[in-house]
Amino acid sequence: MNGFLNINKPSGITSYDVIRRLKPIIPGIKIGHLGTLDPMASGVLPIALGSATRLIQYIEDNWKTYEGEMTLGGVSDTQDKTGNITPISNEILDKDRIETVMRQYIGEIEQIPPMFSAVHHKGKRLYQLAREGQEVKVEPRKVTITNLTILDISSDEPQRVRFRVECSSGTYVRTICHDVGQELGSGAYLSSLIRTRSGPFFFEDSVNLDELTDYETLASKKLPMDAPLGKMAMVFLDEAQVWKIKNGQALPWPGVNSQRHLLYDESREFLAIARGDQEQGLLCPETVFTGGKNK
Repeated sequence: MNGFLNINKPSGITSYDVIRRLKPIIPGIKIGHLGTLDPMASGVLPIALGSATRLIQYIEDNWKTYEGEMTLGGVSDTQDKTGNITPISNEILDKDRIETVMRQYIGEIEQIPPMFSAVHHKGKRLYQLAREGQEVKVEPRKVTITNLTILDISSDEPQRVRFRVECSSGTYVRTICHDVGQELGSGAYLSSLIRTRSGPFFFEDSVNLDELTDYETLASKKLPMDAPLGKMAMVFLDEAQVWKIKNGQALPWPGVNSQRHLLYDESREFLAIARGDQEQGLLCPETVFTGGKNK
């Protein structure tokens, strides 16, 4: 079985727990996930099956969209509701003030990854160090927030802010909440999060994990291998050209650009990804699938 699943991960389990749930349904099939969702978060988690795991490197999942809720009035050592929360203030803040502070986070910003994260530091992940009681200096990272929209602000205690954020890969939404809380002086932490988009995968097209109980159902929800690669140009080959590609040979292709291309045989079977060599006028195979159904 080769292809992709667009899973709606439930909250309360890890991204790898999703793979553990799928393995008994398709034993012997390699499974990988694109990106990671914190256990608290739910929403889009793309899963690659079989030969599709070789395509993860090509999928443009640099941009994510989330809908979340931020609770004001306290700080959390994990920057979300799963941590130890210290109350700071019970003041109900002015909505205009909250909006003004949140707008400051649109654009390219620097974030310091939270200690409870999977970022590596000298061979260990930060969350391992945090659980050992260690505090280390973490270098800030540049991320980009293209949109940060407030959906609703409550006026009762504890005050909550619902928001939508579109951001680059590697952005910590809980850190946005923490930093906004520091700027407001009230403290804040992430209290709920759902990912509604991961690159070419969208929430409205996702399938609930609990629906995938048997092989037939899973197969019916599977997306073709080339489904998330739609931005690449398609090239259809004759039998002789297919033979060359399967044997790792470049094809003469006058006028080719330097981009990657999706290659198909005459029956429209997905065959390979090739990069164009504009100077030499060649299509050079990078990743080739030699057998089995790749749809």
